[in-house]
Amino acid sequence: MGGLSPLHWMLVLLVVVLLFGTGRISSVMADFAKGLKAFKKNMAEDDVSMDTTEHRPAGTISAPPEVKPAPQPETSSIPR
Repeated sequence: MGGLSPLHWMLVLLVVVLLFGTGRISSVMADFAKGLKAFKKNMAEDDVSMDTTEHRPAGTISAPPEVKPAPQPETSSIPR
């Protein structure tokens, strides 16, 4: 039980070409190449945007934002 021999691969390729045609295969490969190119472009843009953001060393903690206390409701001077 071994892998497929080169003859088997050629037969598989022949069947694929007969089923889909060479035009269909070339259009699929062109779309695949466009997708890879777009992926690489977006990854490069992501790297650039990460370089421009502020980086803090690991383990540093920034102070929490100042929180103002909520106003207290007025109490009336009516005795209970």
